[in-house]
Amino acid sequence: MRTSPASAAPISDNRKRFLPEQRHPNAELIQGQPHRPAPYNAALTPVFSVLQPHVLARDRLIQWKPLASRDTVDEQGRSTNLTSADLSRILDVMSLGWGENTLEVYGSGLLIFHVFCDQKQIPEDQQAPASPLLIALFISTIAGAYSGSTIANYLYGVRAWHVLHGVSWQMNTAELETLLKAAEKTAPASLKRKKRRPYTKDFMCAILQHLDVSTPLHAAFYACLTTTFWSTARLGEFTVKNLTTFKPEIRVKPSDVTSTTDQNGFETTEFFIPLTKAEPIAGETVSWSEQHGQTDPKAAFQNHLTVNNPPRKGPLFAYKCGSISKALTKSKFLQVLTIAAKAAGLDPLQGHGIRIGSTLEYLMRGTPFDVMKVKGRWASDAFLTYLRKHAQILAPYMQADPP
Repeated sequence: MRTSPASAAPISDNRKRFLPEQRHPNAELIQGQPHRPAPYNAALTPVFSVLQPHVLARDRLIQWKPLASRDTVDEQGRSTNLTSADLSRILDVMSLGWGENTLEVYGSGLLIFHVFCDQKQIPEDQQAPASPLLIALFISTIAGAYSGSTIANYLYGVRAWHVLHGVSWQMNTAELETLLKAAEKTAPASLKRKKRRPYTKDFMCAILQHLDVSTPLHAAFYACLTTTFWSTARLGEFTVKNLTTFKPEIRVKPSDVTSTTDQNGFETTEFFIPLTKAEPIAGETVSWSEQHGQTDPKAAFQNHLTVNNPPRKGPLFAYKCGSISKALTKSKFLQVLTIAAKAAGLDPLQGHGIRIGSTLEYLMRGTPFDVMKVKGRWASDAFLTYLRKHAQILAPYMQADPP
């Protein structure tokens, strides 16, 4: 199945062969044209195989086929009475189990795995199902070249590839956990993720002084920031990756916004997110209520609607740009944030810090842990991690006379 192209450079036996994938200069243009993926990184060019066509990273999990995948006949060659259309249907439905960003990360890991197998001259029938020994060697080989979390994601990508195509995945869980812990320890300090600093109301007020929310872009930015913060959402749930990736069926739109009032007269604004990491099929709802001061999400959101009047079935935080409306991309959001933060004499924060800061804000004002866990849609382990890192949250509970 595999042939070595004449243009493929020999692969040396050193860490440099595992350089991470780099974005093509015209990556956004190419992403809008599925048949023109960016060229492989020179250090990550796999040996050609008809089973692994050259596609975008987010398409590899689906379009790269294991040699032993689902078939219309069983192992004895007998018909299963299933058609190719039936198998495609299974693949299409199962692929909805992962979000687009996850598919892209897993696709990058799958490329690393195939380059590794090429170097070791592992036959395709031994790549899937992969043996515990092969996976253990894969993790050990890339340990020290990536951060521990990246290696874990790449491993999960190989596992997802097996699961998606109906190939058995039988690994020694204890062995994998030990290898991943070891990979975390061997990661160079330069690759270890910095502690994400949380956003605060003071930080948002400071950058607001360097915004002009009467202009379309700044109005959309600040409304997105306050909505994401007070709804304890992920930034990627309210922004798009690039201008070509907005899909109404999976992204928040003005038509997905509703207001409710309970029996006590408390008003809440809800945002239905059609597709999230935890709920790729049913979607999830996040919400906020009116707040005091300059970070009030209600005032910021109403200002955005007035200034930009986003299309009802278009991106929620679309902003006017001449005669057209543009979706607020994550990169544009962070660009505005960086400029405003530096103008305020502050260090720009990462997008992930919004959800963390929101969680801390609600906890510090006395929101019960179990309520905050539901509001923030936190997984148990991640939620407890942040509690341990911020002693001020636990301080009231540790006093001789707790309030």
